[in-house]
Amino acid sequence: MFRYYLFFLFGLLLFTACNNTKTNDASLREFTFAPVKGIRYTEVKRRFSSGLSFNPEGFMQKPSWIIEVAAEDTMLAWSPQKQMMQRFYMQYDHGDVYNFAAEFFKVQHVSKDSMVFRRVEVEGRKIVNGIASDVNMTFYAQNYIKNKLKTTVTALQKPSKEDTAFVKRRAATVNKSLDSAFAATTPVKFIAKNKTVSVEKISTVDPLQKRTEAYDYMFPQYEIKIDKAYKDFYYLCNAIVDFKGHIHIENVVGVLPENAENKKKVVQAIADIYLYSFFTVQPGTTLGIPHNSQITFGITGKAAKKP
Repeated sequence: MFRYYLFFLFGLLLFTACNNTKTNDASLREFTFAPVKGIRYTEVKRRFSSGLSFNPEGFMQKPSWIIEVAAEDTMLAWSPQKQMMQRFYMQYDHGDVYNFAAEFFKVQHVSKDSMVFRRVEVEGRKIVNGIASDVNMTFYAQNYIKNKLKTTVTALQKPSKEDTAFVKRRAATVNKSLDSAFAATTPVKFIAKNKTVSVEKISTVDPLQKRTEAYDYMFPQYEIKIDKAYKDFYYLCNAIVDFKGHIHIENVVGVLPENAENKKKVVQAIADIYLYSFFTVQPGTTLGIPHNSQITFGITGKAAKKP
């Protein structure tokens, strides 16, 4: 019985090895990476299928990758954390879809001057339609940027005129209503006027949950502390900060429905009295354009000590 098990196991390993060889056989694909091996590329733009860097919720695609094909099955990618080009196994899946650096990409164009990848979300070997699979990444060879285009990466990565026009339209729309907002790439700022108050912006970055720095501007969170308040208190709430820097409480978290409206008025009063007195509130902006944006903040009050 044990011999049969070993025979079966050997057959399974042989089949897997053959299958992997077939999957990674460059001759079975529509193209190979061999002609661009050793060329270093920098991502110069990242766009949705609309051609814009932004979606209506304010999420901005920022080009940041630097890559280099080291072999048909190996991609080098720049690691900001390690400050070096890191080696990743590049596995061919199917239909020009590749996986490396824990991401799936559909290769749309490859040449010595440029490459275009579409970032996709895959579940069960199927591409999932939606925002996660609607991202196009354009790379230019560094020599191409320097010697042919005679420009810089920074200049190529700037938002387009279409991006600016889109943000202006969105800002004009949401600024008409206190119930509307979109995420600001430069979030709301609370600048303390004296030492009796403090504020800390809470980071939500979590590599394990694939939460990038983008979450910190999409869902900005703050902890505000006020000494010498009228009494001890703590509230966690959601608010819209309008384009003039005025705070409008939407709701208080963890409150029973029957008490919701009353607590909302209490926190609005605290915001009107304390936050405007002790902080300069700068509204969120995108491409330098101020607009309504939503924030979450916890506010702690400590009663002044009696003499």
